Amino acid sequence: MSLKSTYIGRFAPTPTGPLHQGSLVAALASYLDAHHHQGTWLLRMEDLDPPREDKAAREFIPQQLLAHGLKWHGQMASQSDHSARYESVLTQLKDDQLLFPCTCSRKMLTHHSGRHLGNCHSFNQPPSNNQLKTPHAWRLPILDKTYAFTDEVYGDCGHNLLTVGDQVLKRKDGLYAYQLAVVVDDHFSGINRVVRGLDLLDNTPRQLYLMDCLNYSPPHYMHLPLVINEDGQKLSKQNKAPALDLSSSEQNLLRALASLNQPMPPIELSTSNHAILKWAIHHWRPSNIPTSRAGIL
Repeated sequence: MSLKSTYIGRFAPTPTGPLHQGSLVAALASYLDAHHHQGTWLLRMEDLDPPREDKAAREFIPQQLLAHGLKWHGQMASQSDHSARYESVLTQLKDDQLLFPCTCSRKMLTHHSGRHLGNCHSFNQPPSNNQLKTPHAWRLPILDKTYAFTDEVYGDCGHNLLTVGDQVLKRKDGLYAYQLAVVVDDHFSGINRVVRGLDLLDNTPRQLYLMDCLNYSPPHYMHLPLVINEDGQKLSKQNKAPALDLSSSEQNLLRALASLNQPMPPIELSTSNHAILKWAIHHWRPSNIPTSRAGIL
């Protein structure tokens, strides 16, 4: 893939809480990679799960990015606006007989690693009216096939799909699943470069499989080591990582660059977000990113 004028990347946070230092590392890396290649950097709010979301965080996250000088191109997109898009793709997959309705609970599938083994679906006949009247998820059955890819940081990666369960694309409660939304939205936005945290690396093979089913071209991937705290826990909203302190945005950026093992700007440039980012874009070195499973904050 050419990484010149055609480059389109994105940062896609989930509004379950404000951005923390680990979030900033991911945002900064995707921003620097896009700008280093004179590309486009988009912002997409992954607001698909209202019960888990924080409305205040949804409004605050863009402000946090701007406070650090991280301005995106165009308008921010929101997945909550894309229901018709997802439903159209689901209809396409159903018409191609690639999905099945599932009433199983997670507990029922535990002994089969999430696989159904034909217990609740058959492609020899369409689902009955009773099946469709009962609350159900729509699942994409997995194959005995390995999906591999080359990650810019971690090299050759991948696994056989039998290690994961038949993936949910639409939940019983009617909400669209992350795996569907991220694949469909990246395709519709023309994303050809995905820079994100290592915790999402094992999602990549199943997303590549879904892209195959939809005849989408896969993006190029760069996964980043996780930022952890002194107790060895990943910085996350669930672990109550503190929100970024907007009064120290320059120091936040410098700490994020250090986590990514990037060249540090000279001291005279370290008091301006604009100067830090301009330096970091020019000196961006993905080959410097540590290949450990986690980075120390």
